[in-house]
Amino acid sequence: MNPGSVALVVTEDIGLPSWDLYELSIPCTVFGKPQPDLADPWYDLRLCSTGERRQDGSRTGTGLSLRTRHGLDDLVGADTVIVPSVPDPCVDEGRPLPRELITALRRAHEAGARMVSLCTGAFALAEAGLLDGRRATAHWMHTAQLAARYPKVQVDDSVLYVDDGDVLTSAGMTAGLDLCLHLVRRDLGAHIANQLARRMVVPAHRPGGQAQFVDLSVPTTDDRSLGPVLDWARTNLDRPLTVEDLARRAAMSTRTLHRRLLAATGTTPLQWLLNQRLARAQSLLESTALPIEKVAELSGLGTANNLRHHFLKQIGVSPGDYRRAFPRTTPDSPPSPLGRG
Repeated sequence: MNPGSVALVVTEDIGLPSWDLYELSIPCTVFGKPQPDLADPWYDLRLCSTGERRQDGSRTGTGLSLRTRHGLDDLVGADTVIVPSVPDPCVDEGRPLPRELITALRRAHEAGARMVSLCTGAFALAEAGLLDGRRATAHWMHTAQLAARYPKVQVDDSVLYVDDGDVLTSAGMTAGLDLCLHLVRRDLGAHIANQLARRMVVPAHRPGGQAQFVDLSVPTTDDRSLGPVLDWARTNLDRPLTVEDLARRAAMSTRTLHRRLLAATGTTPLQWLLNQRLARAQSLLESTALPIEKVAELSGLGTANNLRHHFLKQIGVSPGDYRRAFPRTTPDSPPSPLGRG
């Protein structure tokens, strides 16, 4: 399966603050480094500058020079277009974005590109009219400005990212990494996305609906106490685990477990278990030919009907349709568990 080309917008000609380099580096890391043992071909990444194509570099507000071989014309024809951020003056002071950029984004969308923004990149998609009537998000510090400036956009400031099919938006900082891994998951499957996340030493999957901001007035989580029980749960998903089982394993009350897990992830124990079961089901559907009933059993979702219900609700497609989207690469036996304890 060819994941296609990714065009990354570099707004260097109107100033790139040093802190925006983080959002710029995320798609470079996810889509720009070949992973031939995971998928070959990998993504074809192009950095597309809003300025003129040049070989002598372009100075940014931090004194850093960027060189790109591609310009805005190269957005058209890309399979995915990503706007990682826009300069602070365009957000805080209403400084206009380059008209050439807005025109290029519209043309790319009309040509069928999947449009993506990270953090304040949502302001560029909104200015192009691509978020009108759609649910979208950005960093929670800027969502009020986004909603006020673009009233046709249904701004949700409580989520990590929003997948609206051909247009996707994320909150800021690490949420951009969550969205990029979500794109890999959509394109190449859960197994490859999980392996890539492991190489990047980040969580394999944080659902888009997870809270982007957790109230730190709740006591912070002791990862050393939660980590082992969560690892144990992941290797025992085929068992009928309950919140009481997890609490007992962690030697804490169910109320304490709920509070600590919510403080750490913004997710309740029940939702965390469901997310893990669905991720397990995705991996089994991709890598085995096991019957749907067996996939439901091994992922801890019980019955095929229950699996279909949650798959349609959370993933948006049936298990059968999901399996057909990914060619099977291994025999019809489930992956070996990491161990029981």
